[in-house]
Amino acid sequence: MEEKTIVCISCYYKGYDFMDEMKMLGNKIILITSENIREKNWPWHAIDEVFYMPELKPSVWNLEHLIQGFSHLMQTRKIDAVVALDDYDVEKAALIRETFRIPGMGQTTHRYFRDKLAMRQKAKDSGINVPEFTAVFNNDEVNTFIENVPAPWVLKPRSEASASGIKKITSKEQLWEALNELGEERHLFLLESFKPGDVFHVDSLTFDKKVVFTSASQYLAPPMQVSHEGGVFRTKTLSRQSDEFKALEEINAKLLSNFGLLNGATHTEFIRSKEDGTWYFLETSSRVGGAHIPDLVEASSDINIWREWAKIEDALLRSKKYEVAKPVEYHSGLIIALIKDQKPDYGPFECEEIVKYLPIDYHVGIVYKSGNADIIQERLDFAAEKINTGLLNILPPKGKPTS
Repeated sequence: MEEKTIVCISCYYKGYDFMDEMKMLGNKIILITSENIREKNWPWHAIDEVFYMPELKPSVWNLEHLIQGFSHLMQTRKIDAVVALDDYDVEKAALIRETFRIPGMGQTTHRYFRDKLAMRQKAKDSGINVPEFTAVFNNDEVNTFIENVPAPWVLKPRSEASASGIKKITSKEQLWEALNELGEERHLFLLESFKPGDVFHVDSLTFDKKVVFTSASQYLAPPMQVSHEGGVFRTKTLSRQSDEFKALEEINAKLLSNFGLLNGATHTEFIRSKEDGTWYFLETSSRVGGAHIPDLVEASSDINIWREWAKIEDALLRSKKYEVAKPVEYHSGLIIALIKDQKPDYGPFECEEIVKYLPIDYHVGIVYKSGNADIIQERLDFAAEKINTGLLNILPPKGKPTS
């Protein structure tokens, strides 16, 4: 079997299972990562070569230097695929593919999975509901928007991952103060209507333009709330027979098809409005979900998204068929919280539904699994109460508070 060479790009420590699986499938792995995380527990047994990039600021590399380095790499190695392991690396990988004509997602399509303004416009053009939004390039357009769409609004970075950098705005004066503070970076943001509701995430795998696996879950505390107010991050999977799951599965498949995704793993978020029950698209990304969501998905389905993504990439390189196993059907829950102690005492949390404890310093991290959805909810509620009454540590959000 011919060995293929895959370059994995990651400015964060992640993708262990992906690289391990790729190696077991008979491939050569080259890792390009940030200099400041070289000491992490990477799967060194699976990595043939590693190259380090200095960070200009968190997750940001000098792209010109990246291209120059990759050019030298290409002189003596035949690169078959380039894979971005984190949301922040999607742009880097797309740039490399376009520059060196390597198959895979290019810069046009990548914007639909990285640029929140581009993805909202594409979703709207595809007939998918999105909260009312506007670019903030033009003063008159911004004023027209806020005159027609009542506050509160949300000012969002177009290219940040998770809920980082989001500001909730409650008045016209507050908005213009925030826009003026952005200065030369104003064009990197967008403004949208704030929609109160329940937030859901859909984690899926696509092969040859077809969504072949879907897991749908509900956040019990929206990521934006946890990011800004601190607290406990919780999410739980939905029953595959539920109306919520079926609705999310349908809208997710429509979205990915219209966005032009051909293959790979995706993490997409939707909100169900408290006002009228309408589903709205929030954002998507062409990567495996963060915050240990793959552990949640695997507990409920026995599907390891990282490993299945590796199998998809391998099948594409070798022009093979790919089939994902039929998922088992359990309910699972995930809870993560910042605490005061480096290593938590998990004694008070012990129960038979625990699948694993997540090894994160200064955090409680637990994955639950059960055949009963009510038990998962009870375990998550119990753990949240335990954490809130004595363990929780809340750090102030970055930047000036706006609400």
